[in-house]
Amino acid sequence: MKFKPFWLRKWSLLGMSLFLFLAACSGGQPSQGSEPAAAAGSEASSGPVKVVWWHSMSGELGKTVDSLVKQFNDSQKDVQVEAVYQGEYDEGLNKFKAAMGSGSGPTMMQTYEVGSRFMIDSQAVTPMQQFIDADKFDVSQLEENILSYYTFDNKLYSMPFNTSNPILYYNKDAFKKAGLDPENPPTTYADVEKAAKALTKDGQSGGSFPIYGWLMEQLLANQDIELLNNSNGRSALATESMLNSDAAVNTLTWWKKMVDDGVMLNLGRKTDDTKKAFAAGQIAMTMDSTASLRGIVSSAEGKFEVGTAPIPKPSADYEGKGGVIVGGASLWIMNDKPEAEQQAAWKFIKFLTEPSTQAYWNVNTGYFPITKKAYDEDLIKENMKKYPQFETAVKQLHSTKIDPATQGAVMGIFPEARQLTETAMEEAINGSKSPKQALDDAAAQITQKLQDYNDSIAQ
Repeated sequence: MKFKPFWLRKWSLLGMSLFLFLAACSGGQPSQGSEPAAAAGSEASSGPVKVVWWHSMSGELGKTVDSLVKQFNDSQKDVQVEAVYQGEYDEGLNKFKAAMGSGSGPTMMQTYEVGSRFMIDSQAVTPMQQFIDADKFDVSQLEENILSYYTFDNKLYSMPFNTSNPILYYNKDAFKKAGLDPENPPTTYADVEKAAKALTKDGQSGGSFPIYGWLMEQLLANQDIELLNNSNGRSALATESMLNSDAAVNTLTWWKKMVDDGVMLNLGRKTDDTKKAFAAGQIAMTMDSTASLRGIVSSAEGKFEVGTAPIPKPSADYEGKGGVIVGGASLWIMNDKPEAEQQAAWKFIKFLTEPSTQAYWNVNTGYFPITKKAYDEDLIKENMKKYPQFETAVKQLHSTKIDPATQGAVMGIFPEARQLTETAMEEAINGSKSPKQALDDAAAQITQKLQDYNDSIAQ
């Protein structure tokens, strides 16, 4: 299928937030599929090639990004990177949409994983595979389970940057007091429910899981269940949501039952609220990103010991099936920039994949290293001793079977679909709809939006 550039299309779906900023955009068509230049300094220049990087890392993460940029800029004289914070992922992507075709956009862009389908369909990017092939870059040094998310039609379109997956966090001290073995955390839905009942006492609830669409996606992938048709939108554009599968209904029913039974709290959509409740000893279990590990362990320091475990499966029958989907974001290079500028961005990206760089990133952020040899760096070895809980995340990632379910779903309306999923989760857990009805309704809405999106990008 051929796609016209976004800024040359007529839109009939002005209400869709994904396209909101595109309607007013106009401009020339970027070069399509241009090959990267042989070297960053191949064109005459009076100084280093400048690379503008738009990112969404704030706070301590932003400071780490700035530190990496400084390390790179100080290490050579040919390329100078300028990192510019653009707000959270949604805000950053909207700013990118508004800049498309105007020439005012970045050289490279950090985009969250659920924006991947949009970035490809925009035809505004040079696939990372072109740089890899031209440079004979060895991708075998990188984690296959991370690369798989960003690989489409056997091409790596973007380079993974900040990568995480969800794990189960639990209060080991509370487990001991409840007569549970803190070294044998729950692995199945029934185990979690049984533990939650035992842990609910003395003003403490068994746990709380944030109403987060990402967690529902992960619990389904952990059963090897796809979220969309057409191999999760990877063999062809997805045309149907399968959010209302039996597996999804059963998972949401299990979740709701624990809330109804009073052994799990419903603390809403904000992961910060469940993290605070966990640190305060108000709940004994939660699910959250591996990127939160350092913060969660630090917040419990001096109060209780934090244990970690893989996210649960419905039963032992699912052992060896499915796994987790990587979350986070990746780096994209824009094809409307001069080839020397694109190649300069590639040089910086290669720096970011180096073992020592990845070790620094992991230790200072909690995100996975994407480079295998990073685990051989002393920095990571020492950090693993301090935070042995992170080994859970590494093992869970490496035990994941790569297939369309664990590669993750891809769709151009993913941010909206995730919001609709969370609304359905809320409706079911709050009792305004049955789990099946809530998921049926959400699946129907997502399917309609998928069809509208597909129509909008068709020739």
